[in-house]
Amino acid sequence: MQPAQEDVLTVSQTLDKLLTRDTVQVELIPEKKGLFLKHVEYQVTSQRYKISVYRRYSDFDVFHEVLLQRFAYRVVPALPPKRMLKGVLTNVSEREFIEGRRRALCRFINLVARHPFFSEDELVKTFLTFNGSDVQTKLRDHYKKTGDEFMTNRIATLAKEYLPADIQAQFSTSREMIRNIHNSFQKLRDRAEKMAERSKENATDLLMFGRELSTLGSDASSLPSLASSQSSWGTLRRALKSLSVEFAVLSDKAAQQGRREEDDVVEKLNLFLDLLQSYRDLCERHEKGVLHEHQRALHKYGMMKRQMMSATVQPKEQASVEQLESRIIQQENAIQTMELRNYFSLFCLHQETQLIFAYLPITSHILGAFVNSQVQGHREMGEVWNELQPKLGCLFGGNNGLKPPKHCR
Repeated sequence: MQPAQEDVLTVSQTLDKLLTRDTVQVELIPEKKGLFLKHVEYQVTSQRYKISVYRRYSDFDVFHEVLLQRFAYRVVPALPPKRMLKGVLTNVSEREFIEGRRRALCRFINLVARHPFFSEDELVKTFLTFNGSDVQTKLRDHYKKTGDEFMTNRIATLAKEYLPADIQAQFSTSREMIRNIHNSFQKLRDRAEKMAERSKENATDLLMFGRELSTLGSDASSLPSLASSQSSWGTLRRALKSLSVEFAVLSDKAAQQGRREEDDVVEKLNLFLDLLQSYRDLCERHEKGVLHEHQRALHKYGMMKRQMMSATVQPKEQASVEQLESRIIQQENAIQTMELRNYFSLFCLHQETQLIFAYLPITSHILGAFVNSQVQGHREMGEVWNELQPKLGCLFGGNNGLKPPKHCR
């Protein structure tokens, strides 16, 4: 008994189910130096399998390659670049590049480990758990044994029966909507990045502001004779020196705010953007891959049929006619397979579209993280400013426009 159309097509996943399927940590291991080269290694820890393995970028690269071969009709997130442009970035930027790549690898593996189809495949389990010396060979061997999803999915050849009649119209509408969502989220991410950067710049400014106050307060030179005998500058500058401590605390709070905005807001936006981009890549693979190959095969088949018609009109050697007939039969079989693959590609695309919409409620997670980071940051900064205010009143005797508290009067 075949499953109902709705049961097969529907990806019955909520965002919470997807997010709790697995959480994978990717941490940087201090670089190792060989005889000639140094390389970066990562500790990859799966919460689901409760195991840590060690992987290099090349392992991620092979895993991505094999994953794309096995699941060509699914949303496979892209990998970050392996190297930065030589001679362009400084050492500080190189560290930033390595950290950015680590974050991107972490997003990649989490999207894969939470995917309803990838996560149950032996290929993903192997990458997350295999502790042998050559994980790349293990991954390639697994693919050679199993083949791609079309070869292993029990309904791959029946996909056409489960597709709605208006699948192309549905696909076009969904694709346009997701494209617009992607563009909007890119703008949100760009703004969030600027806010995080401003928080870091604010931290630097506050620290330098405090240092300048300390410099003023450290000036031990005596007042010139031109200064009024009533001048309180000598007392004031001594009071300034102690304020650098409070501004250092303010700087630290602003830096923490920047890190929260980066880790809690920007990273969540980037995770969703990686998924949306992988969906757009999938749409292009469908149009330029299976669909294009199918059209080329039909064109080739048409040429063969015309050659066959010409051969029947103009007598040719029997052997050449039989060879042409054999090629036509082979091409017919190839076209039939391509048609089945095309429908299976549409079938998967239908499911992956639902997966994107299942992820859309992450918007509330992102907004929640954004609001919470702002509330926490303003509260922490406000506490320090509030502590500083009465201290100014005590230090300067109310000459700063602030009334000193009663205990200072």
